[in-house]
Amino acid sequence: MRIAFIGGGNMGRAMISAILNEGLTSPQSIVISDKKPELLTQLRQDFKVFITEDNLEAASRGNIVVLAIKPQNLDEVMAEIKGKLNISQLVLSIIAGRSIATLQQGLEHDAIIRAMPNTPAHIGKGITVWTATEGVTQEQKEKAHAILKATGKELYVADENFIDMSTAISGSGPAYVFLFMESLIDAAVDIGLPPDTARQLVLQTLAGSVEFTAKSDMELAQLIQMVTSPGGTTAESLKVFENGKFKELIAQAVNAAYRRAKQLRG
Repeated sequence: MRIAFIGGGNMGRAMISAILNEGLTSPQSIVISDKKPELLTQLRQDFKVFITEDNLEAASRGNIVVLAIKPQNLDEVMAEIKGKLNISQLVLSIIAGRSIATLQQGLEHDAIIRAMPNTPAHIGKGITVWTATEGVTQEQKEKAHAILKATGKELYVADENFIDMSTAISGSGPAYVFLFMESLIDAAVDIGLPPDTARQLVLQTLAGSVEFTAKSDMELAQLIQMVTSPGGTTAESLKVFENGKFKELIAQAVNAAYRRAKQLRG
């Protein structure tokens, strides 16, 4: 596999690391383009890959072209490589919100996979939701599957609308979890726990709870009941969440992210 990354930011870096760790290709078969020379220098130093500031040069070197740029930079990149991709090349976009139709029109290219990875991909624990156009061959799908699986779990969907929905859940979701963790640590410190102790308690509580849930056959409501004794400490704290309409607030946040994802599809 020869893979060209247009954009060398955080998620692109995570994918490059995962690809090399899994031995899917060699450093010599990866090229990265970016407008930040200092970022490119660091990537070359870390991964021994080929680097360039020319997006068209990068695209010409890969049979898979990964678009790992920010949504606001897509129009500029498409203008540079529009109509210049080979029919046999696969475009794999991890750009939040930008639709397949936008990519097809802007690139004049039909073989496109749109994917939404998330931050835990940095440690191989991510999940990526993806879909493909009819122009993508089975061989190309298998290669994309291997790349995305290297960063964690992957889930193929036939309906592109599910990509925008997953953006609001798994794509933005780590930030929700980080915010909850930060709030819980702050609350622990406020009642008197040392910061290091608070951090350890919160991180292990969340990690253990997630693993326990994954291995349990019980529904989440049952798990909540398992922890909650009538008139006990957990019951008292859950009342506060209920009075503050915690579930409604989560729903509002998810819907806000979903609306923004749909706005970006333009």
